[in-house]
Amino acid sequence: MITGMGAVTPVGNDVSTAWSALLAGKSGGGPITQFDATEDYPTRVACEVKDFDASHVIDRKEVRRYDRFAQFGIVASAEALADAGVPADPSEVVDPTRFGVIFGSGIGGISTFEEQHRIMLERGPRRVSPFFVPMFIPDIAAGLISIQFGAKGPNYATVSACASSAHAIGDAFRVIARGDADLMIAGGTEATITPMTVAGFAAMKAMTTRNDEPETASRPFDAERDGFVIGEGSGALVLESLEHALARGATIHGEVVGYGATGDAYHITSPPPEHLGAQDAMRLALADAGLEASQVDYVNAHGTSTPVNDEHETIAVKAVLGDRAREIVMSSTKSMTGHLLGASGAVEAIVCAKVMQEGRIPPTINFSTPDPTCDLDYAHDGMVEREVAVSLSNSFGFGGHNVCLALRRWDG
Repeated sequence: MITGMGAVTPVGNDVSTAWSALLAGKSGGGPITQFDATEDYPTRVACEVKDFDASHVIDRKEVRRYDRFAQFGIVASAEALADAGVPADPSEVVDPTRFGVIFGSGIGGISTFEEQHRIMLERGPRRVSPFFVPMFIPDIAAGLISIQFGAKGPNYATVSACASSAHAIGDAFRVIARGDADLMIAGGTEATITPMTVAGFAAMKAMTTRNDEPETASRPFDAERDGFVIGEGSGALVLESLEHALARGATIHGEVVGYGATGDAYHITSPPPEHLGAQDAMRLALADAGLEASQVDYVNAHGTSTPVNDEHETIAVKAVLGDRAREIVMSSTKSMTGHLLGASGAVEAIVCAKVMQEGRIPPTINFSTPDPTCDLDYAHDGMVEREVAVSLSNSFGFGGHNVCLALRRWDG
């Protein structure tokens, strides 16, 4: 069961604000401000988190010892726990040894890495901070969240590029299902708008070069899409067993009912023809949930705004859902948030839960030119009001990692 949700995103630093922005079709895009993205950078736009302050959750003395990605994760987790009705002392409602954290990140504390590497080159190895390693390792967010909230159960990070937080949610779902925990914080976090990361993705030609149009640069499924817009942020969900949630009177936002995870075994960055690995992940998620393709109402697409992904994901969804693919809506909230890399899956799982609760589907913005290879309903005309009982959330990562989460509306 999903009993709590928290988010830090380029369109809002909590779930309520972000959700309102997504329904309104608000873009989080803008010029990069976190470093001087000069003309040497082919891409100079991003979806940055704005006006972020972690001091209401993290002690001010500790904030400077935590990389931005870890701060995002802790703040999102705090919101999720509060939303779940978990008190400041979680041991009042859950055995700490049965309270765990699985939190993913594709890259971890890259800004810390870049800063400390520069210090070493300019001032020597003795000037490298003793906090360097524990600030940049990707698992530190999971560790810090467990320390912050006293979670002594299963604790680790999932690192699978842009599928990281979807893997985290699926793994937490499995941990609870097999009886190893009663309550889990699951999600992911990323803060990679840095000189090295932007330069690296730009060198791959994976990112947009629409530098004069930052708010419209992310355009999934549009014929003129030319790459993703890098984003940052975090999404956190509180998952718990039905028995535990009911026993403490928790509000249930929805349920994770299926988890499919596969590997392409094909190429380091490109999907195989017809995205067969993604097809298998979706089929596994449906089978795990005991659902038929005809029961799916909504797909939150990976939808990166890259030429290859959007076409192949469309092919995969049509292959798995058959005729049902023409009846559902498949939207990409990355058109507004940009690509949050390892945090994407968690934020998009939250979107699915909100869609099912409210019967409102966020649009895919920035559409201008139809692409004959992308011929499904992507909510290009704005927010769609429709009853949604079953959602799929797709996440795919470099290395051929594919995850599909099946979520179902909770009707009591």
